[in-house]
This record gives sequence, C-alpha cells and structure tokens, in this order.
Amino acid sequence: MDIQPYTSTETLAVGRPWLMSMLGIEANQSITLDLTAFDENLHWTEASKYQPERKLKSGIPLGKNSTTGLYEPYAAVTNEVQTATITGAPTGGTFTLTFSGQTTAAIAYNATAAVVQSALEALSNVNPGDIKVTGNAGGPYTLAFGGQYLGDNVAAITASGTGLTGGTTPGVTIATTTGGGTATASDGTQKFAGFLFTEVSFYPGSTKAGAPLMVHGQIDVAKLPVAFDPADVPAGSNTQFVYKV
Repeated sequence: MDIQPYTSTETLAVGRPWLMSMLGIEANQSITLDLTAFDENLHWTEASKYQPERKLKSGIPLGKNSTTGLYEPYAAVTNEVQTATITGAPTGGTFTLTFSGQTTAAIAYNATAAVVQSALEALSNVNPGDIKVTGNAGGPYTLAFGGQYLGDNVAAITASGTGLTGGTTPGVTIATTTGGGTATASDGTQKFAGFLFTEVSFYPGSTKAGAPLMVHGQIDVAKLPVAFDPADVPAGSNTQFVYKV
C-alpha cells in the first residue's frame, strides 16, 4: 500500500503535523544522524537566504546503518528518478510530456521546475507528491517519483519537442537515472527503526547531528514528510496509523 507524502515544505509552527498522539510514552531514543545521507529537496525544510541554518523535517522514517552505527533515511524501496533534458538550445516554443498515456498541456521551453511539476500534476494519473520536479529553468529537470508510485518501476515518460523553435533541431530527451523497484539496501537501513521526532537544525558542512527517535505513537500518514508504507512497521510495535480525510 503506497501512502501519499506530505507535500508542504514549510516549517509548520507545530513542527509535528504528522503526530496525533504519543500514546502515553514521553521518552524517545537518543540517536545520531548521518546528515550526508539526507536529500536537500526531500528531507530539508525550505531554507531562507537570510538564514544559513538548515532543518531536517520531523517525521522522516529512519533506519540504522549497521556499518557506521548512524541513522539514515529508511531505504525500504528505490524510487524511480527520470531526467528530462531540452536539447538543441531552443529560443522559444513549447514541449509536452506524456506519462502512461496522459499528455501535459504545452510547457514553455524555459519553464521553471515548479511549472513542469504543475503540468504533470494536472494529469489525471498524477497526484500532488507523485512526481517531484527539480532543476533550473529550461532544464535539465529531475523527476523523482513517490506517492502512489513509491518504489514502482514506472513507465518511462516520453516527450514531444515539435513545438520548440530556434536553436538547432531542438527536442527533449528522457533518461531513467534510477530505476524504481524493491529494496536494494543491505546496510541495515532497509529495516525501519522509527520516525525522527523533532525538526533537527544543522549548518552547511555538518556531517552528524544528535536527534530523538520516536518508536511509538499515533501517526497521521497523510502528513508524513515522505511517503511511507505502514506495513513496514515491525510486528508488535506500539505505533498506530490513522487516515484523516
């Protein structure tokens, strides 16, 4: 069962919008995070240009690396990542992307990643959080799958650049940089250990940080910062999941 991720990147005042109840357990385990293993686009809160400090989102599912003894993002599955590159240096026009039979509206040759993501989310088979698009305006664009496509080996997106103008034979190429599939980790992070209880602040260049690990509680799965399958929680766990509409 694939769970939709919480798509907001804001630092919410509550800090733990995913936590419904601690179930009467107030103590958490003290752990050390390997900050180099966390992804800026997926796991960090949105940074301000006036604030060099960064924060990891609370609610990130974690696993323990058996070699380093440090905690990293839980690696139960590999999510598909594809790249869209505009070629031929066009100076105008549009292109389209097609995913599983659904084609986007025309996208400007120099569109931002946010515009490309919005165009994909307008498709009937793509929900918010299913495809996260990053990259510079005009590409290349990195398309990271999650949400209902968590861990899936999805069909390759196709593209049409017939609407592009200028340049030299402009077009759009698609490449699969990471194929989706089942768990490939064997370093211990493929075993779910718990959730990051609080936001964790750190400065650029930091490699480690202390943090509390939450192993019991009542979780609103719709508001976790990344997609997570409750079936991955070990048998006998006191963690409970709710599905708020």
